[in-house]
Amino acid sequence: MTRSTQAEAGHESALSSALVTRMQARRRDEEHRAATPLELFFDLSFVVAVAQAGQQLVHAVADGRPWHGVSGYLLVFFAIWWAWVNFSWFGSAYDNDDVLYRLATLVQIAGVLVLAAGVPRAFQRNDFAVAVLGYVIMRVAQTTQWLRAARGETGAARKAARAYAAGLVLVQFGWVLLILAPHEVWVWGFGPLGVADMAVPAIAERIHHTSWHPRHIAERYGLFTIITLGESVSAATIAVQTALDDHAQVGALLPIAAGGLIIVFAAYWIYFAVPIHDYVRSNQQAFGWGYGHYLIFGSAAAIGAGLAVAVQQVTHHSRISANTAAFAVTIPTALYLATVWLVHLRHFKSGLLRQAVLPCGALLVLAVSFAGRWAVLTAGLVAAATVAVGVILAARAQLRRTDAP
Repeated sequence: MTRSTQAEAGHESALSSALVTRMQARRRDEEHRAATPLELFFDLSFVVAVAQAGQQLVHAVADGRPWHGVSGYLLVFFAIWWAWVNFSWFGSAYDNDDVLYRLATLVQIAGVLVLAAGVPRAFQRNDFAVAVLGYVIMRVAQTTQWLRAARGETGAARKAARAYAAGLVLVQFGWVLLILAPHEVWVWGFGPLGVADMAVPAIAERIHHTSWHPRHIAERYGLFTIITLGESVSAATIAVQTALDDHAQVGALLPIAAGGLIIVFAAYWIYFAVPIHDYVRSNQQAFGWGYGHYLIFGSAAAIGAGLAVAVQQVTHHSRISANTAAFAVTIPTALYLATVWLVHLRHFKSGLLRQAVLPCGALLVLAVSFAGRWAVLTAGLVAAATVAVGVILAARAQLRRTDAP
């Protein structure tokens, strides 16, 4: 081999190493760990999927088919949420931002868009083929990432990565078979396959705990909470626009718009009231906290859908009663308050009174559902009062700790 050939070979080897690095776990105590631009771009694609699910929920409820809408929403949102969860936890442990990692992430984004495109067919025709295809695309890309991690790791970490990859392949094979089955089989098969999908991390993590970063994970979940609440901000904005364009309905629409904004503001305040990374430190805490966010994310996005339903009802573009429209807002709002307390906040509250604030707020929100056209505004005021009481009690608790000898 000539010197020039050796130099070219060395240059190609160096170039290859620069483009594709060995995938190894990042340190859990890494300082200044924050969400990357690629992760933010990935989240952006989920805005489309969440919006599609919310729009189809609105159409179903406004047409007088609430159970069909809710069941379809829960199924579709599971796929959206679970794909996002898997990407986020893997990235927290193994993101090396090389060329292959970026390409795999872009493939997952393409899968998200395919899933979003299949949402209307899933709702309107019970045809989940396109949605599942998008889901499988995301999961295949995720499997390649775990195989890369297995190649770069040794010992128990390699076995855990292989267990993740094997579990993903087996479950995705089940989803593909389910597409080919009759609709009746789909209805009964979704639950067991969903449980199997969620069991993969639990099994793999028993072999070896991946080194996800607590602050990074807390930030990632907070960002997705903002995305889901953003759907509600959009719905409230549309309500204001409709009120300005239709002067005959201003009196009915403005309470919905104002109440919706107050609910969203309260939802944001409540979620970000505690430094959750101080709690999520081990897999024991992380599993319950991470899985519980299915209800937090789902209810947060459903608040926006409920506001859109309420607007359609007062403008006579739906077939439902005022009480049904009010429940479309109050039920997800109450569920959000209750699940944020159960999953997120109760670990930081001491004393029965402080623990009771959010559950009582959830019950009061449900109680005002029969307030007619003022139900949404009243629910917003209840949510704001819940925040105010929580802030006052937290301040008093802090003052007592400061004054203690």
